[in-house]
Amino acid sequence: MLLREIKNIFHLELDTIYGKDEVASFFYILIEHYLNLERFVLAFQPDLNIRKEDEKPLFEGLAKLKSNQPIQYIIGNTIFMDLDFIVNENVLIPRPETEELVRWIIKIIKEKSETNSKNDKLKILDIGTGSGCIAIALAKNLSNANLYALDVSLEALSVAKKNALQNEVEITFINADILQNVNLEEHFDIIVSNPPYVRELEKTEMTNNVLEFEPSLALFVTDENPLIFYNSITEFASKKLKVGGVLFFEINQYLAKETQQLLEANNFQDIELRKDIFGNDRMLMAVK
Repeated sequence: MLLREIKNIFHLELDTIYGKDEVASFFYILIEHYLNLERFVLAFQPDLNIRKEDEKPLFEGLAKLKSNQPIQYIIGNTIFMDLDFIVNENVLIPRPETEELVRWIIKIIKEKSETNSKNDKLKILDIGTGSGCIAIALAKNLSNANLYALDVSLEALSVAKKNALQNEVEITFINADILQNVNLEEHFDIIVSNPPYVRELEKTEMTNNVLEFEPSLALFVTDENPLIFYNSITEFASKKLKVGGVLFFEINQYLAKETQQLLEANNFQDIELRKDIFGNDRMLMAVK
């Protein structure tokens, strides 16, 4: 079948679900991934013929898109902070807002290092690491840091370890449940977490591709106790952050005030709330 005919089928089947532009983007992502073809190939080879065996993964991808499966899970990878990450149904797909959090951390650390004559290696812990995107991006951008990454899910840690290997960084991975007593000998300069924070009542705001395919363990909390992870992490950070150490959170925009009050109640200082690129209250920084 001609490649342009396959493209037309994609639009016929998917435009009403995703819109013309996004369908075109999906099509080009799939032909690059499966056939190693550039997105402008049709401009130079409008009558390019695709062999039957090479059509199969494209139409399988089409069927998955039709069922709302995220394109990142279909091809098995995504880009975060200009780095390549393996993703599957055991880990969340990294979001642009989380990139903003990572860039903020890097900026704060670099500013502090300019005024700090010591040059000791920082110890940084990422709680609820998932794909490892936060820890790995920090390790890649901070030569003076030792990274630790904790997650309750062995399946997620398996993905994160592959990502660390792929991106050539060393991370100490820890399998533990932050809602239980976590006993670590180390004390940290930075603790960062993007924990589950979406309340059950907010599910109506979410798209089917998230609800049906991304791991609910990493997304949802009960309406009755939406700050359960923030409580545990703040308590842990109170014990395991060095004096002057910094705690960073990605947060639920609707619970920014409550999360800030939690930090204040635990004697954290210099608390700063930041909005994401969409104008939502999304990040908190606090100093022990």
